[in-house]
Amino acid sequence: MDAKSERKEGVLIFFINGRLDAFGAQQLDEWIKGALHDDDKELVLDLSGSTYLSSGGLRTFNALKKEMKRRNGRFALAGVGEYPRKVLDMAGFSTILEIFPTADTAVEDMRKKRKNPTLFNEIFYKKIEEEGVTLTIEPGWMTHPPALKITGDLSKVLHARLTESDIRTNKFSEITYSLGLGALGSDKKEAMPLMGEMITLYGSMVWLPTDGNNTPDFLTPLDAEGDVPVYTGYNVTLDGPFNEYLTLETGDPKGVSIADIYRMIFSSAKNRVKSNKGVVAVAIWGVLEGLASSGIKKAPITGVTLPGNTTIMDPAQSAQWMASDTGMSYKGDTLVSFGFGIDLTCDLDGFRAEDLDALSYAYPANKGTSKVMSLHNHGVVFRGVPYDASLDLNSQVKKIVNDATFVDMRHLLDSTRLKRAKIGVAYIQEIVREP
Repeated sequence: MDAKSERKEGVLIFFINGRLDAFGAQQLDEWIKGALHDDDKELVLDLSGSTYLSSGGLRTFNALKKEMKRRNGRFALAGVGEYPRKVLDMAGFSTILEIFPTADTAVEDMRKKRKNPTLFNEIFYKKIEEEGVTLTIEPGWMTHPPALKITGDLSKVLHARLTESDIRTNKFSEITYSLGLGALGSDKKEAMPLMGEMITLYGSMVWLPTDGNNTPDFLTPLDAEGDVPVYTGYNVTLDGPFNEYLTLETGDPKGVSIADIYRMIFSSAKNRVKSNKGVVAVAIWGVLEGLASSGIKKAPITGVTLPGNTTIMDPAQSAQWMASDTGMSYKGDTLVSFGFGIDLTCDLDGFRAEDLDALSYAYPANKGTSKVMSLHNHGVVFRGVPYDASLDLNSQVKKIVNDATFVDMRHLLDSTRLKRAKIGVAYIQEIVREP
């Protein structure tokens, strides 16, 4: 048996050719699991090329129906021949499965009856539309003005001058969103040579050790009292709520880049948000069209001499210190990210220049944005929790870090692209430097 798949009107269709016996059902199950993206909600199996159906196929159908129900979607069969129809009738499946004459009629029915999870938002909330991209804006609940708290010295990181006295010990069980440079270990001396990219999401800490293995670690403490200490040379934490939540949709098959998302946020804020001071913190839960990433290759600790006053980000040095991957990986997987951006075209007089310098830096692999914005984002790739734009961002991030399959963690390049997303935006009012 073999099969081919395509997407039409947002529906994943599998065309089956051959006997759907026990072995074929196992193959089909593996193929479909590999093809399903985290935002797929509708699945059609076209059986017009299959003349045989066994109980193994029925079990696969039942499992797929349950999976699509879990996603609040639909599963249907199409082009069912005479013998497979008899098997479905005999097993009582004809009454519990949707069956259509052709794949096209199934897709058309799904398109017409499709629920629009953002319909409420589109009616009651503002929308930003630009070149096939729509951002629907939902206000958040403000408890106090959002701020960014900085621990550590970014300049020492960039000049590879971190010493043991610069390393802070923190417990992240109560932190909602932060990013930086950190490591786990029995003590500072063990952790320092492994300092790498780090992000925390609702108490879960993910980091990329600089041990040469290029494999991130993921830790979710179950007992806050026994919270494992995290050693950090630099960390930025969001203190406060998101002002707004955005729902992103696009008709562009190439998706939307992180840079374009920030650009739309900045452009809209200038005309619409009174509290906008040019700095935002952003959390994203979305589905990837392609991840472009980087990661520091060795810990920027003292002992390594850089020529003159150069930094690890200077073009002559960056290849030795930073690994980049622009191959657009993990298409269809879930991204949870946190970061912040500075609108360089905005009046930034509300912040001290040294505080802005402590937030971000120019990275050579980010091209075309350095004159208009400065972005710093880390992201974690997960798999297995369906995307649903009607759900709350923060609740879903909590669920994902606990229930989803962890895949990878990276520093995000600005060219990373998303198909759809829920986005929390905090318009930063203060930058606090912690000792």
